[in-house]
Amino acid sequence: MAILGYESLASTLEELQTLLWGPVIKQEIWERWSQGFSFSENEGTALLQKEGGPCAVIAPVQAFLLKNYLEDGVSCIENLRGVGEEGRKTMFLNSLSEIIHQASNGSEAATLVVQNTADVLEKDNGEAPPPIEMSAVDPRSPEVFLKNSTYIALQGSHEIHEALLRHFDVFCCNLGVLRFLYSVLLTKGLSNIKQEMEDPSEGLIDGIYGHGSQSLINLFLTGKAVNNVWDNTRDVGGLSLRGIPAQNKVGFLTTLEHHRYCEVGSYLKNPLYPVWLLGSETHLTVLFSFDSGLTAAESPREIAHRIFKSFDPEGNGFISCEKLQDIMVALNLVSEPEYVNIMRQKLDEEGLGIILRSKFMEEFYPQSRRESKTNSFSLFHYNGLERSCQDSKVVFQEGQAEVVDGEIQMMHDQTPILLCVQTKWPSIDVNWKSGRAPSLN
Repeated sequence: MAILGYESLASTLEELQTLLWGPVIKQEIWERWSQGFSFSENEGTALLQKEGGPCAVIAPVQAFLLKNYLEDGVSCIENLRGVGEEGRKTMFLNSLSEIIHQASNGSEAATLVVQNTADVLEKDNGEAPPPIEMSAVDPRSPEVFLKNSTYIALQGSHEIHEALLRHFDVFCCNLGVLRFLYSVLLTKGLSNIKQEMEDPSEGLIDGIYGHGSQSLINLFLTGKAVNNVWDNTRDVGGLSLRGIPAQNKVGFLTTLEHHRYCEVGSYLKNPLYPVWLLGSETHLTVLFSFDSGLTAAESPREIAHRIFKSFDPEGNGFISCEKLQDIMVALNLVSEPEYVNIMRQKLDEEGLGIILRSKFMEEFYPQSRRESKTNSFSLFHYNGLERSCQDSKVVFQEGQAEVVDGEIQMMHDQTPILLCVQTKWPSIDVNWKSGRAPSLN
């Protein structure tokens, strides 16, 4: 453990500011991000978000917090609501530690940004902090924030967790969310972030509205600051565009996929734990369940859908006949040229030069009506903004979901949250206990 001086980090911190906020930081946006982590009085394990913007940090932390409760054996909403203050603190610190650790690229080296006060430094090395010139600078400004911080270099998960525990209060007071955000970015390393982004000139936080970019969301969700949410890397117009490299612990769904602005891959739709970040055009919320069966391994039919889509990056619902052998090889189907030619003629009877996904699936992965069954399970939704919640109370909203296996999409009650979850379960319907669908905004 070592204390890093501000002067030695000055050029890095200046570069970080530009990468995060762009060339100009609007005071209004900075102030909206300047909150600490705190929990709802009405739901003890639900984090509060005071203003729009910092959901790009708060919602992923909430998602990992819920994931850790599930991993620890919490099996129902009553048990979750029965968690005491010490248990909540432990899981919260575990979540912060896990997000920082995954950003370290496996190096287990981290940088923690804490408040520059005498008692903080004395806890770590017994030294008093240097005096800070505050004369003509707004104490709420980014410049003072950077100078009025201590940067602790850590090595190993144990040191990371111990430092978070020692400085726990720093993250719960004003600017705590920003301190954690800067800790993750410095731990990841600016060169690594720029390498993973498609366009490093675009700020990680929108300079006009203050929303986190998909790269920032992905960094907190997966440890990778990539721009895309599809699986693996794709060649699009000669460009190699990176997506999510592996199945993630926490998932992601978005209404933008319903509107065909993006495609979420199987790795995020099928996470290791039944917890999903939900994205609208302007906000992030969280959907979760206690039903571990929702995270079962992909079926052969689901794998085939995913691989077919990888050969159809534009989402047209078909591929050219020339790609048939490649997709059959990828799916470990019989792929001798003679057999492929027979299937090509069968799947493209009209000689259009294309093969529809529906025909391909019907031929190789048929699903009869008798195989269809209804799955019923409970879902819970979290929105950290009080003004977006019923009665202005941040609580977990409970719903009962019904899913009929198949590809028929439900057409009634098309609320934004239903449209979002239908990108994973096309035939899902959810009845919310409160009688009102939760807001994604």
